[in-house]
Formats: sequence, C-alpha cells, structure tokens
Amino acid sequence: MDSEEYNIEYLKENGFTRKKCERCGSHFWTRDHDRKTCGDAPCEFYSFIGNPIFKERSADEIRESFLSFFEHCPHKHTRMKRYPVVARWRDDIYLNIASIANFQPFVTSGKVPPPANPLVISQPCIRLEDLESIGKTGRHLTAFEMMGHHAFNKRGGEEIYWKNDTVKYCDGFLRHLGVDMDSVTYKEAPWVGGGNAGPCLEVITNGLELATLVFMDLELSPQGEISINGQRYTKMDTYIVDTGYGLERFVWASKGTPTVYDAMFPDVIKELVNASGFEHPLETHPAIIIQNARLSGAMKREEIANKLGISLKNLKNILEPIETIYAIADHTKCLAFMLADGVVPSNAKEGYLARLVLRRVFRMLKSMGIGIPLEDIVLMQIETLRKSFPELEKSVDRIVELVSLEHRRYDETLLKGERIIRQMARGYKRKEEQKIPLDMLINLYDTHGLPPEFVKEVVSNQEAGVDVEVDIPENFYSLVASMHSEERKGEMEQPIVEKIEEKTKSIPATQKLYYEKPSAVDFEATVLDFVDGSVILDKTLFFPEGGGQPADTGSLTLKEENNRTLKVIDVQEVEGVILHKIENGGVSKGAVVSGHIDAARRIAHTKHHSATHVVVCAAREVLGGHIWQAGAQKGEKRARIDITHFKRISDAERREIEMLANRIVMEDKEIKASFEDRNEAEQKYGFRIYQGGVPPGKRIRIVRIGEDEDVQACAGTHCSKTGEIGPIKILRTERIQDGIERIEYSAGEAAVKEIQLLEELIRKSASVLRVPVHKLPSAVERFFEEWKQLRKENERLRAEIAEQRIGLWKEHARDIRGVSVIAEVLPGADTKEMMKIASQLSKDDFLTILIGKREKHASVVSSVPVYLRNEVNASALVKRVCEVLGGSGGGKAEIAQGGGTKIEKVKEAMEAGITLVDDLISKKVQK
Repeated sequence: MDSEEYNIEYLKENGFTRKKCERCGSHFWTRDHDRKTCGDAPCEFYSFIGNPIFKERSADEIRESFLSFFEHCPHKHTRMKRYPVVARWRDDIYLNIASIANFQPFVTSGKVPPPANPLVISQPCIRLEDLESIGKTGRHLTAFEMMGHHAFNKRGGEEIYWKNDTVKYCDGFLRHLGVDMDSVTYKEAPWVGGGNAGPCLEVITNGLELATLVFMDLELSPQGEISINGQRYTKMDTYIVDTGYGLERFVWASKGTPTVYDAMFPDVIKELVNASGFEHPLETHPAIIIQNARLSGAMKREEIANKLGISLKNLKNILEPIETIYAIADHTKCLAFMLADGVVPSNAKEGYLARLVLRRVFRMLKSMGIGIPLEDIVLMQIETLRKSFPELEKSVDRIVELVSLEHRRYDETLLKGERIIRQMARGYKRKEEQKIPLDMLINLYDTHGLPPEFVKEVVSNQEAGVDVEVDIPENFYSLVASMHSEERKGEMEQPIVEKIEEKTKSIPATQKLYYEKPSAVDFEATVLDFVDGSVILDKTLFFPEGGGQPADTGSLTLKEENNRTLKVIDVQEVEGVILHKIENGGVSKGAVVSGHIDAARRIAHTKHHSATHVVVCAAREVLGGHIWQAGAQKGEKRARIDITHFKRISDAERREIEMLANRIVMEDKEIKASFEDRNEAEQKYGFRIYQGGVPPGKRIRIVRIGEDEDVQACAGTHCSKTGEIGPIKILRTERIQDGIERIEYSAGEAAVKEIQLLEELIRKSASVLRVPVHKLPSAVERFFEEWKQLRKENERLRAEIAEQRIGLWKEHARDIRGVSVIAEVLPGADTKEMMKIASQLSKDDFLTILIGKREKHASVVSSVPVYLRNEVNASALVKRVCEVLGGSGGGKAEIAQGGGTKIEKVKEAMEAGITLVDDLISKKVQK
C-alpha cells in the first residue's frame, strides 16, 4: 500500500519518526529515535509480564474509561449499547466478530445512515478461528470485548474525522491510562476483510498489540486501481474509521499476569485448579511459567524449551494441564454470552458453533477429572459479568437446563459412536489403509458428533481389534468452525437473478397497491415492459412471493384487445420491480390492463401470515425468549413455522401455545404495519424484528401486534386486527432437525375445517366401536388390551404349530449323502420367523433352506450346522437361491438371508439350492 496513506500530520507534528523494522521489515512510527524494531511479537518479547504497563484496572474500569473518554472528547461520541453476539441483523455471518460488524452491510455501504455519528461502543465478540490457540498462547480468546470508536464519512459530505484525529485520540487515551508514550509504536499493516480494505495502524507497546486503527476506504472491484494481496480495489463512496481496542489486552497490560486468562478469570481458574487436584504451576514452577509467558509471543515452544534448558516433554507436562484450565475458563465465558443471547445448540448455523464449544469443554473437563458441572462454571462467569451485563442473569434457568441436556446427548453420542468408529476403522484396515484421513475425521464430527480425540481412543484400544492411525491436526476445531461460520448462499440462483436485474435496472420500482389498498381485488395499470414471459406494470395489487408467503395468482385483461385475458401464475420481485409471470401469450409496452387477484387465496394467505406472528409470539411466551424463527411457509389450508428450541415441544406446551394464540385472537388486538427508519426500529424494538429475515434498505416495513407483543420486519400481507384471523388450530409439532421444532397450524376457515375433520374422525371411530364419543378413549384402551392378549395367544399357537411342523420336517428330512436337509416353502412366513426356525434346526445338526412365499415377494433363509461349515456356506446357498428369484442375499457362514420378486420360480429356486448342497457335500465325500 502506498506510503502516502500513512503520511499523517499528527505523527509528524508530535515527534514520531517512520522506521523500518530490522526483523520483520514492516514500517512503523515511534517517538523513540533509538528503536530498531516495530515492537510487535515476535520482534519483541512480552516485557510487561511481571512489569505492568500502567496502573492496575479491572475490566469494568477499563471499559468505563474508554467509553467516557470518547463521550467527552471534542467530537463527543454517542455511547451505544452492545449488540447481541448472534448477528441477527446479518444474513452472511452467524456470530458478531467485531464492533464494525454491527454496522455492516447497510451502514458501511452508505445505504443506511449510522445510528449515531460518531459513536463509541464496547462490543462482546466471538471468534472461533483460533480454537487450537486458546489457553496455549496466553493471549487468544474466543469471547472478547472490542472497544471501538467509529466515524462514518461520505465523500462530498461533511467529514466527521479521519486519520489525524483517530491517531490523536488513541495517543490521548493511552496517555490518559498512564502508558509510557515512548514505548508506543504505530505499525503500518494494510487491512483486508469482508470485501473491504484500507490502511491500518497496529498500536503496540512492550510487545503487546493493544489496538488496531483501520481506515476503511476501499472495496473489491475487478477494475480497481489499487492492488492488495493480488486483489483489485477501488475507493468507496464512504470512508470509515474502524477501530478495535482489546479490552482484555488492556486489563492484562495493567496487571502484568503471565496470561490474559489469569488477568480475566482469576476466580474461575482458582475453582477449576482446586477441583482438578493439581497445583497451579505458578506455585510449583513460577520461573518457568513467567519466562514462558514472556517468550510465547516471540518463540515456538521447542525454542522456549531450549532457552529454559528443559526438554520439550517436561515443558508440555508442566504447561498442558493449566492450558486446558485456561481454555475451559475462556470457553465458558463464550458460552455464557452465546446461550444467554439465544443460541440453541444444534447441527446447523450458530447452533453448530455453540455445540462445538460445549463438547470441547465437556471433553476438557473429563480429561482434567473436574467434577464441577459445566452449567455451574457458566453461572460463575455470569456472576462475574452481571454488573456490566445484567441481562445475562435472565437466562440462568434456561442455560442450566440446556447445558445439562446437552451433556446427556453428548454421552449418548459417544456411546453410540464406538460401534460406528470400529466398523469404519475395520473398513480402512481391510483396504490396507494405515491412517484415517482428515476428511473422514471431519465427517465423523459433522455427521455423528464424534470428536477426533474420541476416535483415536477407540481405534487405539487393543480390545477394538483394529490397528489404524489417527493423526489429529492441531487446528482441527478451527478448521471445522470456519466451515460453519458463514451463511452459504445458493450459487445456482445468483446468475438468474443477476440476469433479470440487468434487464430491469432501467425500469422504475413498481407501486405496491397491496399495501395501499389491502382489501382491493381489482385494479388498472399500464404495462412498462415484458421480460422473459413476465409482465411489468407501473402498479399492482399482486403480492410477490416472499417471507414464506406464496405469490398471488389471478388474471390480467386487455380491454383494447377484445378483453384478452392473461393468466398470472407467479409473481416475483427483483430490486423493487415486480414481475407477473403469465401462462402464455405476450403483451405490448404501454398497454392498459385490468388486474384481478384470486381473493380467496389472498385472504387465506393473509390470515395464515398474521397467524404465524401470533403463534411465534405465543411460543416465545410459553417456551422462552430464546425462540427464534428458523423458517416459515404459509399456504391456503395450513401454515408452518420452524423455531429454535432445545427439546421436543410437549403436548401440554402445544396446548398452552394454542390457547394463548387464540386468546390473542379473541382480544382483537390491532395489527399495525408501517415503514420506519431502520436505525430507529432497531433501537426501539431490538433485533427481534429480524425474526423473518433481514430486509434491505434505509426504511423497513414493521408489523406490530397490540402493544408490541410481537414486532417484526415483514413485507407480507396482514389482517388489520387479530380477530380477523379467526380460530387457530395447531395440527402437530415435530422435530425437523436437532434444535429446530416445527409447528403446523391452520387459521380462519381452514382451522374450522380441520376441527371438523377431527370431529368426523372421532365420530366414525366411535361408530365403528359402537360406543358414545365420550367413551371412545376407554373403549380403545380396552380393545387394545384385548388385542395384545389375542396377539400373545396367537404367537403361542403359532409356536405350537411350528413345533409340530418342525417335528414333521425332522421326520421327513432329505438325506443328501448322509446330511439331513430340510428344504421347505412356507406360505406367508416372514424372515424373522424363518430365521428363528433355521437357527433352532442348525443346532440339531440339520441344514436348512426355507423360502417364505408372499404375494409379490419371496424371502429366503438358510442355516448350516457347525460340523459342515468348512464345506457348506449358508451365504453362498442364499445367494444361489436368490439368483433364481431375481434378487440377492448374503450373511454369515452359519446363517444367511435374502429374497427376490420372481415368486413363480420358487420351486426352481429350491431345486437350485438343493443341487448346490449336493455338489458341495459330494466334494467333501470325494476328499
């Protein structure tokens, strides 16, 4: 990047000199004219360990100092409340990874103004890309607070402030804390991320990077004039001050402890050390721990061991237990924020990432022999954080239940997993492969939830009988987390959308009459264009598909063409332009059409859409505040909503949700829909407005029920009052995937019809059993008990008949070269029954071939007594018989099964089996 980007007046005017680091070659700015290195690790050791950079301060004190400093500086930044750690306002990432992420993509792109300008915030963030480093480096964290001050400038507009003031404020804040300013360096390091780039200064002192000052002013562009790391960039319309000050780094610098974990989690670490039964190495090996901490940013572990004069093995033995405890302390803070902010562990999206962290901690606790339940450690973290984040305490009961449930599921997963791992390992051994590949380890973790360490334990167990290597990459969990950290878009649809956008970009946005006249069904409009079989009008009543609501259908009539009618079969919206897909024919630009929508279809969709909001509201009230919409679909007869929840919805909860939803309907609450400023809506209602997705634009349509019982950003059609929805009947609930529950329901007339269908079903059932409806449950129970008794009696009689039949078979068994063979065709017999008979007969030294003949399929079972198994193989017999039947089969040498569909060849198949037996036995005799 051009050095002119760092030609900052403040640096030159305040005694800074630009130098080149003798070790890494980076350019940096310093007041110390004798300095030869940039000051960053690994060019410099952590010299603050045991020698704090400034007066000790707690996390709360550092945070308040930062926020107050920028509130009262000349630009008077507005203090912002934290955003959730779940990026609900984003459709590209799952977790909040930086304070600037709060304002992407709409604010940073200039499409939406910032909520305040300038602003200051201390934002809890979660990053999982360095999982393998947590606990080991002394500085890496999964959960951290990024303190940031931001200024959003627009080219051609009034500049808030830019590079000069940013560096001036940073210098001022460090001086305010008491940092020796001669020790501070500003290292030049171009920043790239999320499609943007810009010059950046890393703020370093005593080997520790405390902050980064990013001047974001570039965006990716194939024809861009600026090249960074092989990518082309061009100047943005906006230019943004994006700073990140690491709160935990500042606390660490003020305490000078060996690691950031000792600075941030002293009480939790003490509890964990006591529970593990081992001594903290600060007590047993203080010199080694402190030296390791100072060198860890600059040297590899092997180099540190050599410098300390001990073996690498001994160094690991000293460090690894406490590093595991450090990681547990870090991960439990991460979980406190994730779970309190509504993440439900699952196998997808942010739920996958939460489960990944949970299961890492379960494993670590077990490896350290720590018996404290994980939920209790998470609660310790919440207790520590409650002063600054009191909202975390509201979720304590749910977190306890959820973590306990996840532990049980994890134990069950491991129990089931042993068999899967052994079977897989034997497969690799048969193929003479010595090592389980990485992609299989990832698959075992992704598909079955089996950690690679557990896989290694199972295959290393001598009793498992497999000898396959398992090499676990150090970055395994970071690799898996990176695969699940971003939303993956549908790649096939994008070119189609871009093609349509290109054709419609010059056409003005369609006037949406369905908002202005929600009860109208007829309208007149002018044709603006005809694109790929779709009519574009200047205005329309037709609702385009979106938000789980299907498109309206209906017709367009051309009066000037003898009332020629075009059937509208689909409606879509692309960048504000609405396209009406017609069944056949075409239409000319400028033509005037009369539109008519299918009113019954629209009304049904409208009621089901409003009912969806009501059901989600009721579910949140009954199940908890963590409920989040994961998908929805509205139809004419029924609708469904998918919600995040960590366990099955019980019958009692289902009835309670249904009752509450109908109460909301009967209270006839007002449903208000209006367009509001995005920032104002977020601040007024919170990020729950994005339940149904994240709409673009500066102004978004907000739908509110009653006194804001439910508020969502929603483009769908809605009733004006909840009473218009009519009754809501929940038809069923089901788990569609781990952590996601589906509620299916009907509303209005559709609900009445569903209730009537259920009543008719009950009436017919009562009629069949010839009992009054109110006695149906007891009658069904009585009949069921009688049926069970009859089934037992039936099984007893069948067993008796089978015994008699087996006795006859034994008496009339075929003698083939001295071998007793029972070959029988059994009409109606099933495989399970025949397997039982064959197994019994083989114990009595009979060779069996049994064929169960049914209407369209024949089942085959064969068994071979022990003394014949070297000459006759049951699997080979079954395969031969099944060949004739047009099927296949297999099994073990002693017993096998199969089948086929050519039932007309049953006799021929039996003869083929007997012939094979004769051939095999004759070979034995010849020997």
